[in-house]
Amino acid sequence: MSLASLWRDLFDPYYLLNNPFLLLVAAFQVWMLVDALRRREWIWALCIFFFWGLSALLYFFMVYRQQGPAAGGIGVRGFELPGAKERSRIKELMGRIHHLDHARDHYELADVYFAQGKLEKAEASYRAALERDPEDLDIVAHLGQCLLRRNQPADARVLLEKVVAVDPRHDYGHTLMALAECQTELGQTDAALASWKQVLQHNAYARAKVQYAELLLTRGDREGARREFQEVLDDDAHSPAFQRKRERVWVRRAAAGLRSV
Repeated sequence: MSLASLWRDLFDPYYLLNNPFLLLVAAFQVWMLVDALRRREWIWALCIFFFWGLSALLYFFMVYRQQGPAAGGIGVRGFELPGAKERSRIKELMGRIHHLDHARDHYELADVYFAQGKLEKAEASYRAALERDPEDLDIVAHLGQCLLRRNQPADARVLLEKVVAVDPRHDYGHTLMALAECQTELGQTDAALASWKQVLQHNAYARAKVQYAELLLTRGDREGARREFQEVLDDDAHSPAFQRKRERVWVRRAAAGLRSV
């Protein structure tokens, strides 16, 4: 059977209804193709499209089973409505809060709201968690990050400084990055530069390099800024697909910054 005739049969409802096995194979093929496209696995996508059956099976075991479904993809248990996991988790946490009222449950609920972009609800839950455990650094740090996103950098800075004073590398440097962003928002350029340098001593986050470079530009250090922007682009060229997707906004910002230097 030629590839052309195979694809023609796939779009023939009568043929598919009379060949249920082929219908299942076709569904599996499309599933793996869509997943590969979502991951930006272009070579795999081409193989799945042009080489029937085997490529999709190899992709399932070598990529899909190893990494899990792509963002927005279909889990191995079947179709799932968008946001179903979050709604289920919220319901579970609300039940625990009703019965136990532990700080950690309020904190985890706040994290879910934060990830959904529901910052007002996130702040309320973080504050409820903080009332129950004022010394938990994770709660303090995440409340600070939430306040920063709610355009309250001054209040956020107080909380983030408290955490960084105890643990400068808290949350793998993300707390210190948030503090640097607060300092930038408040016009504290010297402090922000020092914070970004401290982050970059231990991490190579594109988020840190780009914002550090942008501050260097405000100080007239064009060569230093160019170097940081270029490193972001060089790192991106050798990063796995999931990381490239996650840091796309910073890579674009680095490219724009490099053109302006």
